[in-house]
Amino acid sequence: MARTGYTLPVFAVAAAKAALVHLREKIDSQLSVEIDLLSEIAEISISQVAALDAQSALAVTLSDPGDNLDLTRNTPIWAWVRLSQRQSQALILEAGEGLGKTISGEPAIYNYARRLFDANLLPLISPEQTATVSIILPEGRQLAQRTSNEAFGILEGLALLGTSGISQPLSAADYLEEFRLSLQAKVKVCPNLVFCIGSNGMQVAQRLGIPESAVVQTGNWIGAMLVEAGLYQATSVLLLGYQGKLIKLAGGIFNTSSHLADAKLEIISAAVVAVGGDIQAVRSILDVKTADAAHKKLIELGLAESVFGILAEKISQRATAYVQKYANVALKVGTILFDRKGEIISQDFQAKELLPRIEE
Repeated sequence: MARTGYTLPVFAVAAAKAALVHLREKIDSQLSVEIDLLSEIAEISISQVAALDAQSALAVTLSDPGDNLDLTRNTPIWAWVRLSQRQSQALILEAGEGLGKTISGEPAIYNYARRLFDANLLPLISPEQTATVSIILPEGRQLAQRTSNEAFGILEGLALLGTSGISQPLSAADYLEEFRLSLQAKVKVCPNLVFCIGSNGMQVAQRLGIPESAVVQTGNWIGAMLVEAGLYQATSVLLLGYQGKLIKLAGGIFNTSSHLADAKLEIISAAVVAVGGDIQAVRSILDVKTADAAHKKLIELGLAESVFGILAEKISQRATAYVQKYANVALKVGTILFDRKGEIISQDFQAKELLPRIEE
């Protein structure tokens, strides 16, 4: 049976509680703390806790999301707690290194996480004191580069977000089945579908005014979902996604999980050749580390518009051929590519034709 785990806010709160209890009760060691998840009680292991001086302490715990594919697995979470004379608030939350900040500079600690902090820490703070808590994620900046945080305005690290403390595992088959059932229901009332690749795709769809009734999430199973759309007689599919994911289709990769295949830079390089770029341009793309860096380099070289234009066309062509091969259906497919910030960088002519139909 798959094992449940806990979300990142739970471990941040656990580390903070361990440090605060250590200061209050002068306990030399704590193996675990109990955390009120607002619906049940969880016991969270503590790796280390120590006083730094009479009024401050540091505690460390490790993220355990259970049997989920989660990039924060075993990530260390530090909480540095300082006690001072009572200020206007009993509890002050700060973003330390690796915890993201919003564009306005506020810590990326959202509603559920703040409620957890309040429920678990406020009862431990004496009326004459204020506890200032800095959450530190030593690996946060590095891990954030593998997320879409910047598209949501979360800068410099990971966020403490979510609506639950429990991390419920779903197998790959479970996720795919959910997506398939959603598609089957939506295509009955909206034959012109929009496949949103990732949660940032959902945000871009909303900005474009695409109705929710047309939007289908696909996860990494774009090929399987395209075939499903064909089999259930969709009229068209508009692919809307971050370019670093979606351009894999231009190379014939229809499951976009990086665990299975990743040839983004090679695919972009082939497109550079196709639009007449020289060997130096190709080398400059192969020398960068990310699709975003490749896009920026192509802007510098004056090739971005033509390269990503041809990639958008290639994605639609490959997707149409894929559905024809596996479902024996002629499905119309268009493609819109956007960058990490959610800004559209390219769309093919099919997308320009399909978008008005979807918005009707």
